[in-house]
Amino acid sequence: MKKARKDRRELARFIEPYRITKGGKFRLKDHDPADTGGLGSADKPEAKRLLANGVERLAELQDRLYASNEWGMLVVFQAMDAAGKDGTIKHVMSGVNPQGCQVHSFKQPSAEDLDHDFLWRSQRVAPERGSISIFNRSYYEEVLVVRVHSQILARQRIPPSLVGKQVWDERLEDIAAYERYLARNGFAILKFFLNVSRKEQKRRFLERLDIPEKHWKFSSADVRERNHWKSYMEAYEEAIRATASEHAPWFVVPADNKWFTRLVVAAAIVETLERLDIAFPRLTDAQREELSMARAQLSKE
Repeated sequence: MKKARKDRRELARFIEPYRITKGGKFRLKDHDPADTGGLGSADKPEAKRLLANGVERLAELQDRLYASNEWGMLVVFQAMDAAGKDGTIKHVMSGVNPQGCQVHSFKQPSAEDLDHDFLWRSQRVAPERGSISIFNRSYYEEVLVVRVHSQILARQRIPPSLVGKQVWDERLEDIAAYERYLARNGFAILKFFLNVSRKEQKRRFLERLDIPEKHWKFSSADVRERNHWKSYMEAYEEAIRATASEHAPWFVVPADNKWFTRLVVAAAIVETLERLDIAFPRLTDAQREELSMARAQLSKE
């Protein structure tokens, strides 16, 4: 028990440097994608041990979340291509019960999506009480890729009179209001920006080209998007500034070293669930009596 508490305290120190709750002065250039929180390559075994403990603790906390059926959790992942979203989700959530956890990937909107407001398809799969919903990309794409490629906005068929110079500020306001609404209804929100460097992204793209088993991950469109790197970084910075809050913090997680990325993400999710102080439901006297009668009946068989 003491060792478990010590490990949780150790995990906690990998959270605060990357948590953003007040975005006014946020600058992306202040965050090093290669940062490892003071850990070096020699510390990798210890980091992996802490991650394993975090995954185990997350599974325990998810059981409580599911059983209590009061709180829910939304976990948002945003990043440039090859930053490691899929692998992080796979490793961090490897121990949870699939019954209480869903992963939703948001790709190009369908015709039905475009017939609705930009938050509609996210709201359709918002978390239920007792569950964790993971958004692999999210409604933030509407102020990222749509902002960088403004021609996409024209395809959304919004009345022209409503699309002015303030459209991106207005969408960020809507997102902040939506997250405040979810928080007020009992849904904890964590948003992770996996902050990969342009240099590391290039290395990973080349690896996908060099290793046959990774060819399926490669898309020439991903390379074309590198031409818009500066615009994407500006869009991310604006989004984080406008929507970081105590109830829906951003975590700008260094992503050049996957082992450290996964450790930070696991630590942040565990810490949030711990703060919710979720307990298994308490039985009423009538329920205890019912259990006692069931035990007696089974004992007679």
